[in-house]
Amino acid sequence: MNLFQNVTVFLLVLTGLSITGLIYFGFTSSSIRYKDQNFCLKITKENQENSQLQSPQGLSYKQPIVVRQKNITIATTVFALGKYTQFLKVFLESAEQNYFVGFRVHYYVFTDQPELVPEVKMGEEHNLTVLKVPSSNRWQDISLSRMARLEKLIESRLINEADYVFSLDVDSKFYGHWGVETLGRLVGVIHPGYYLTSREYFTYERRPESQAFIPYSEGDYYYGGAVIGGLVKDVYRLAKTCREQLDIDASKSIEAAWQEESHLNKYFLYNKPSKVLSPEYLWQDQIPHKDRVKILRFSQIIKNYADVRPN
Repeated sequence: MNLFQNVTVFLLVLTGLSITGLIYFGFTSSSIRYKDQNFCLKITKENQENSQLQSPQGLSYKQPIVVRQKNITIATTVFALGKYTQFLKVFLESAEQNYFVGFRVHYYVFTDQPELVPEVKMGEEHNLTVLKVPSSNRWQDISLSRMARLEKLIESRLINEADYVFSLDVDSKFYGHWGVETLGRLVGVIHPGYYLTSREYFTYERRPESQAFIPYSEGDYYYGGAVIGGLVKDVYRLAKTCREQLDIDASKSIEAAWQEESHLNKYFLYNKPSKVLSPEYLWQDQIPHKDRVKILRFSQIIKNYADVRPN
């Protein structure tokens, strides 16, 4: 009887241990699988962030396609009135060497002297259209009318003819490559005179009665008005808003400190550019650049303002 009882107890213990072992093994296996899944998910995420990691063997995916040059058109407006027509030749010739080479580019030259627009050999799919506008006795008026003319050009033509638009100052020269790295929804460039300056020293419009007013406690950068760009619809919204604000100021006999550039900075304060270009895309020839920017791409040339401005 004792022997039978001992055998029975032994079998019961063995059965209990077996059941316990199965439960433990099942739990452990699930835990291991869960950890493995987490590990795999972690590796997958890291693979997305680090292209240097090798893909697991047997992973099936489509062959990568080489990205081809985008089939886009870049409209470019240039304002050359009065004696500023003398800068057109250098601007256009240097642009043809550096500016969106290989892409469709259409220059629109606003001038009061169409006969002085030089003949410059254009690259493939590069075109130029001359648009005659009235002369002005004040350079400030030329600056003030820039947004209105840009707005009307987009409404009448560019909305159906271009993907992007840049408005550039004519008294400038291209020194280096300017390409798709500059494209964005809305593009601004940091002014070379203020990129190392605290915002309280920016030459924003400081009078509260002006629509361009920015208080000393606000502001990100001081943007140069010599370069404005982006998608056609976004530049249109910018130009239209600035023109409306300029009209309100004009009705009150107010002229912002730096005309359209002041209103541009006010617009960018509340409508942040999607891309901000460094001063290498808007330098000034009189400022030494070798210790400041590695590559000089676009720069305003040295000139005597008393000789070229009507007032």
